[in-house]
Amino acid sequence: MRRKNWITRAAVVGLAAVGGIVMAFTTEGCATTGTASKDARLARIEQSPNWDGKQFNPPLPEEPIPFWSTLGDWIKGADNTTPSEPIAVVERSKEELEQAPPGGLRITWFGHSSTLVEIDGHRILFDPVWGERVSPLKHIGPKRFHPVPMALDDLPSLDAVVISHDHYDHLDEPTIVALAERGERFFVPLGVGAHLEGWGVPAERIVELDWWEQVQVGELRMVATPGRHFSGRSVVMADRNKTLWAGWALVGPEHRVYYSGDTAMFPGFAEIGERLGPFDVTMIEIGAYNAAWRDVHIGPEQAIEAHKMLRGKLLLPVHWGTFDLALHSWVEPAERVLVAAREGGVDVALPRPGESVDPSAPVTLTRWWPELPWQTAEDHPVVSSALEPAPGVTLGEVAR
Repeated sequence: MRRKNWITRAAVVGLAAVGGIVMAFTTEGCATTGTASKDARLARIEQSPNWDGKQFNPPLPEEPIPFWSTLGDWIKGADNTTPSEPIAVVERSKEELEQAPPGGLRITWFGHSSTLVEIDGHRILFDPVWGERVSPLKHIGPKRFHPVPMALDDLPSLDAVVISHDHYDHLDEPTIVALAERGERFFVPLGVGAHLEGWGVPAERIVELDWWEQVQVGELRMVATPGRHFSGRSVVMADRNKTLWAGWALVGPEHRVYYSGDTAMFPGFAEIGERLGPFDVTMIEIGAYNAAWRDVHIGPEQAIEAHKMLRGKLLLPVHWGTFDLALHSWVEPAERVLVAAREGGVDVALPRPGESVDPSAPVTLTRWWPELPWQTAEDHPVVSSALEPAPGVTLGEVAR
């Protein structure tokens, strides 16, 4: 359905609706920013090769987003960006997920980018967002399409909670506070720990990593990897890129999993695949894209390319189907990734929210979303700029 209340829409969009991250004019309800308050954190940031003295920078330059035309498009709205009927989720119990996966690897998608990865006897929770809205405001902003398939308190014991970056649809204050009360440990990119400490998480339970840094959790190696995105939670983007963003690779004794976080296309995927792959599963964002912000979100076709560069076996797309963060039909990311996967010869799993995927078993594709109009890659191409292919890699082969 098309958004009709343009006044409310303009207030929510506020100063920018870039990269699918919704800002607002008012400062009421805003979280602590990522400006580090402790000398140790500042020293680590200043020593980072990715810090230029003022901010973190993506690995490739970003083309400016046309502000006024983008704002106008958001105020005008689009069709079918939210479901007209309730989405049926797969409700999960603690008992179900306490049983170890028979093949040693299982991934449960809770919606958007929130996933539970069970790998070689370890449980890793990525970008948990249990809140009703992803916004600096409590009562205005993108509202979830479906209930969370599992109560936060019912999650089994975790070995790590991993955050990719500090945007509201990936870092949710109430969820973090609740997980902290459970005694969880948090692994975040440089600078993001300041948010958590500001919300009361003890510093000793926060581990911050720069790109390519790693930490051992039991028998699992966790590596923060580069990405092409941006960061910030300020309503006027005053803290833009003051904290780092990252993808994550999980390297276990038997299995390997990669999570992209938010990213545009860049040749670094090939290096990640070479150094840390091949991956049994890649979890790559496919939603909240637009040609206007092609340098911060990858889109479905380039996600297929990235998966191949990473030497992935099974692709489990994320960052779609839960929040209205772009101007495309809410089912379009799934439809387009299936087309690109078929053309690229890639195996894809598209679970219903709450459903688990076991790569050791045959993956059955169920089209659980409705048939709605959507734009093809030819209708609305999303191809990141400034791409220089790595040796042997043809960028743009699928996203033509």
